[in-house]
Amino acid sequence: MSTTATSRDRAQPDHLQGSILGAILKMGVPSMIGFSTGTLYDLADAYWLSKLGPSAVAAVTILMPFLWVVSSANMIVGAGSVAIISRRYGEGDRRETELAIRETLLLKWAAAILFGAAGFLLLPQIVRLLGAEGETLGQSVVYGRIFLAGLGFHFAIYSVFTALRGIANPRMAMVLMLAFTTLNIVLDPLLIFGWWIFPALGVAGAAWATVIAYALGFVAGIVLLASGAANVKLRLRSREPIQWGVMRRIIKIGVPSAVGQISFSSSRLVIMPMIALFGMEVVAAYGITTRVTSFGIMLLIGIGLGLSALVGNTLGAGQRARAQQIATQAIRLAVAAMTVLGALAIVAARPIMGLFFDDPALVDHGVTVLRIFGVAFPFLGLFMTIENIFGGVGENRPAMCFNIFHAWLLEVPIVYLLTQRFGGGPEAVWWTLTVSMALTASLFYLYYRRGRWLAVEV
Repeated sequence: MSTTATSRDRAQPDHLQGSILGAILKMGVPSMIGFSTGTLYDLADAYWLSKLGPSAVAAVTILMPFLWVVSSANMIVGAGSVAIISRRYGEGDRRETELAIRETLLLKWAAAILFGAAGFLLLPQIVRLLGAEGETLGQSVVYGRIFLAGLGFHFAIYSVFTALRGIANPRMAMVLMLAFTTLNIVLDPLLIFGWWIFPALGVAGAAWATVIAYALGFVAGIVLLASGAANVKLRLRSREPIQWGVMRRIIKIGVPSAVGQISFSSSRLVIMPMIALFGMEVVAAYGITTRVTSFGIMLLIGIGLGLSALVGNTLGAGQRARAQQIATQAIRLAVAAMTVLGALAIVAARPIMGLFFDDPALVDHGVTVLRIFGVAFPFLGLFMTIENIFGGVGENRPAMCFNIFHAWLLEVPIVYLLTQRFGGGPEAVWWTLTVSMALTASLFYLYYRRGRWLAVEV
């Protein structure tokens, strides 16, 4: 290889110099916009499903904790790939970056086939345990099996987004996310209600809209990476042998993150039947509220994933002091933004819930949940930002431990005691989830301040 080519291959990305805030915004805002459109789809999906009646909303809401558990397998590969791809790109090693992307995609499809098949077989029994019955049970099973059949596209498309962010191409990832989310939003009512030339599939139509959008988005992403339009070129016909060492490192880094996510998701599996005891109206209201609050969560995920890539690139370039400055600025931004969103949720709770329900009782349930959850928003911003900082350096064990502490030492036992032993109502659940997040985030921040994450090598 010529000297010129070597220099070009190892040139540092532009965002490793200049303004800290500018670098955060350059990497984070496109990801934030892209993931925010996903929340718009969730809200649109909830809106159209609500027109089918509370049972349709409850069916998908009851199913979600189980799908979260299955989808947590995505983190086994995804969390490790963020660190590996962004570090190799920050080091300027294009060949190793390309190989890391390829191995990530192979691992994602393997994980999706394994966990998707298991979930498909266990789905009816799990949904019954979660409290679904009658029409709600049937709708949950139909939606879940369609979603699980397309799990490979779901897993793999997010690795395409990770790859594009890791190689400093967040805008391209944003455009791709906007395109596939818009398609999902358009397909949703067409397939649910049978508009135009499409069949009326009801709840199944919502699942099919998602799978079709994921599949087409994945194909478009692979074309982009293979065409050389991004900063690296994915060689689909490469004769390079599979890099088993890279795969092992990806899995080693990702397993703690997956364990933490599974811990959180499985705790929701346990809590959901306790919520269901209060009736399907409460479940439906909780489901809509989680869709609304997911707007703030998706903002955090979006800017956080851009942050992870930025931190990984920066440490890959050996700039520890800059990485710490980036982390500090990002935490301040996240907490401030989520404080504003939390205040808006509290003030505008009633008109927001009125968009989804006509029944005053359902609106009242939703207003109560949304206002209590709004208090937790700043702490959620703190926790998730630190989690993404640690993910960018490839150290996911602290977040795993705090997730387990949060779910199984705070949430589950306290919800059980308050609702099953002391006769507490739904508000006891909402306040337990809120206070638990505030305490866990505060402790996680104290751990973060120790600074050990700056010395992690991958």
